[in-house]
Amino acid sequence: HRLVPLVLSLRACRLLSVQCRKMSEDAKRAAGYKAVDDHVTSGMVVGLGTGSTAYFAVERVGQKLRTGELKDIICIPTSERTKKQAEDLEIPLCTLNEKSKLDVAIDGADAVDPQFALIKGGGGALLREKMVEVVSDKFICIVDETKLCPGLGPSFPLPVEIVPFCHEHTMRTIAALPEVAGCTARLRTGDCSNNKPDGDQPAVTDNGNYIVDLIFEQPIADVPKAAHAIKNIVGVVEHGIFSGMTHQVIVASKDGSCRVAGAGGEKAWWA
Repeated sequence: HRLVPLVLSLRACRLLSVQCRKMSEDAKRAAGYKAVDDHVTSGMVVGLGTGSTAYFAVERVGQKLRTGELKDIICIPTSERTKKQAEDLEIPLCTLNEKSKLDVAIDGADAVDPQFALIKGGGGALLREKMVEVVSDKFICIVDETKLCPGLGPSFPLPVEIVPFCHEHTMRTIAALPEVAGCTARLRTGDCSNNKPDGDQPAVTDNGNYIVDLIFEQPIADVPKAAHAIKNIVGVVEHGIFSGMTHQVIVASKDGSCRVAGAGGEKAWWA
C-alpha cells in the first residue's frame, strides 16, 4: 500500500514532463511558423537555420511550397542536418557559392540579451550559421522565452570552433583572455549537436573542427570586445557570439503566443 502513492507520484511526474515538452514544442513551432509567415515571400533566397526551433521554420517553408503559397524560392542550409530535412521536404537548395546575398535568414539562439546579441552554436553549426546569416538582408531570430537573459554567459556556455591542431593550446589561450576572465574552457566531446559530454572523443563539426564551450558564472562584461578578442586568436575558426546582426527576435511563450522585439516590434522587455 505504501507503494501506491509513490507510483501515482511517478506517473504524475511523467505526465507533467510530457506536457512541458509539448508546451515547449508548441512554442518553438509558433515562433518558427510566424517567422516564415511574416518574412518569407515568393522569389526570395532564404537561409535555413539549425536546431530545435529552426526545425519548425524549415518545416513551414516546406508546407508553403507544397501548397503553392510560396514559389520560386531557393534556400541555403546551415548544417548537414538542416540540408537533410530540407531535401526530405523537397525544398530547392543551393550554397553560398551560388548565392552570396540572401533576402532573409531564420534561425534560433541559445541565449538572447537585451541588446539582441546572441549566443549560438549549441547545435555545433555556428560557423555555417554565421557565414549565411551575416550576408542576409534580415536575420530573424526565433526563440522561446526561456532563452531570454539579462546578460550573455551564465545561461548558456559560449561555443568556440577551433582547429584540431594543438587544440589544448588554443583552449588555454582562449581561457586566458582578459575579455573572458573567469570562464572555464571545456572541450566538447561525443555528439557535436549538443553541449553535453556524452562521449570520450572530441566532438567534430561538419567542417572537421573541434568546439570549446566557455562556461561563465558572471555575464560577459563587454560582448563585442570579447567577440573581437576570441576571433583574433590563431587557431580559432569562429565563435558563437552573434552581435549587431539581429533584425528581429520572435519570442514564443508556452501558450503558443508570440511577441516581437526589434525592428517593427517592442523594445527588449527582459532588460
